[in-house]
Amino acid sequence: MRILIFTEGTILTHRNYTGLPREKIVELVKNLGDPLGNEYFAASVPISNCVRKIEAWNRQGATILYLTSRRTPEEVQTIESVLTEFRFPEGELLFREAGEEYNDVAERALPDVIVEDDCESIGGEEEMTYPHIKQELKTRIKSIVVREFGGIDHLPDNVSDLLNCQ
Repeated sequence: MRILIFTEGTILTHRNYTGLPREKIVELVKNLGDPLGNEYFAASVPISNCVRKIEAWNRQGATILYLTSRRTPEEVQTIESVLTEFRFPEGELLFREAGEEYNDVAERALPDVIVEDDCESIGGEEEMTYPHIKQELKTRIKSIVVREFGGIDHLPDNVSDLLNCQ
């Protein structure tokens, strides 16, 4: 099974937000504006116990793919460094090339499951990956949407159970 996991907002948050209620984090991010600098993303930390959850999936043979919102080589390297620092399971870090949208990256990777957040702080469904995937590919990909900054701890440990998530 191939699992594509969005990084920012799904499994990573800014270190200053640790311990804050999810709703407060969403409010803070909405007020930050755009664009956020690389220093902001360099200060990312895992949300709750997401590393352990992804390790459980990886131990069962799942191929882990990560998708970042970052685009420049320096920014992508920053997210790669954060994933390494916090010992996330190995997996390819995917990003949008020039002219690409998230759905283009996901369609190329063709995962069995996409785990992403609802993008509440940045515009909702319009900013998400799965809603923009070609209709003919949606039947091959299971979408799991979690609340932004809410983590993935509540998702099943068993990878086959991911296919039955609502």
